[in-house]
Amino acid sequence: MNDFYNASPEEQGQRLEALAEAALPLWGIDANARLVLIKHRENAVFSVSTGDNRHALRVHRAGYHTDDELRSELQWIEAINSDALRTPQVRKTVDGDLFSWVETAAVPEPRQVDMLEWFDGSPIGSVEDGLSDPAEAISLFQTVGQLMATTHNHTQSWQPPAGFTRHAWDEDGLVGETPFWGRYMALDMLEDDQRRTLQEVTAKTRADLAEFGKEADRYGLIHADFQLENLLRSNEGVCLIDFDDSGWGWHLFDIVTPLFFLQGEDGFDDMQAAFIDGYRSARTLTDAHLEQLPMFMLLRGLTYLGWMHTRRETETAQELGPLVVEMVDNLAEAYL
Repeated sequence: MNDFYNASPEEQGQRLEALAEAALPLWGIDANARLVLIKHRENAVFSVSTGDNRHALRVHRAGYHTDDELRSELQWIEAINSDALRTPQVRKTVDGDLFSWVETAAVPEPRQVDMLEWFDGSPIGSVEDGLSDPAEAISLFQTVGQLMATTHNHTQSWQPPAGFTRHAWDEDGLVGETPFWGRYMALDMLEDDQRRTLQEVTAKTRADLAEFGKEADRYGLIHADFQLENLLRSNEGVCLIDFDDSGWGWHLFDIVTPLFFLQGEDGFDDMQAAFIDGYRSARTLTDAHLEQLPMFMLLRGLTYLGWMHTRRETETAQELGPLVVEMVDNLAEAYL
């Protein structure tokens, strides 16, 4: 099965479905339950339907997280859920485990698998298509800003359990020798002059990040993927999903994430202002910190270049690559 990674996305999805089906008995679910692939970007996410019950089963990307890191992610999801911020609750296996290892002949290596509560809502937008309802842009971004501030308030006061560990979106994770999402300067879409510019950016951002510091009012545990598609809206409110990339990092890195792909769109300034107003309704965000927003917007762009380099076989990387390169070019020129 070494040809798995050369298979088409459709065939990979079919093989991962076989692994998901093999995992179901670990949660006491009949193998005849209805499985539907919802998303396959980092992890493969399946809807699992059994009569009136529905769950979200995740087959994790191979080698992305250690067991301790995945356990820590699930512990934070459980801890942060509240009336102010809904998160999908973890469904433990019949043996009481947060996740399990599963293997099948269809996939070349064992995979971590977990199961979460299904939240029956609709994404408020997506990277590819923007907001699902542009007419509600201002109110939506006020809500998103307030929800993000709620997560930052939680992590500043929460005491993680013993053994809690996650990766870091720090200087090394963003602009180190081996950034967490990949070496952005190795992306084959870049020209030589663009790589030289990024070398300047790397040196300057490292110095500026060191000067900015990591005090608790600006750095802590962050979601790191607060994209519109990870915010599901229903009559019960808004639910935050997909904590797969969560780790230690700057709050401003979190803040630029839902805004990044909206740059250049009509009404962007108003949406950004609405987000900041919503954030400030729940947590302090100083003007001095906001002056660093362009740097963090650029850093977010660098991580996407690194992601596309290490996942260049994906449709997402191929479709969004030229756009992100152009955006990073413009951000780098302004920053330098």
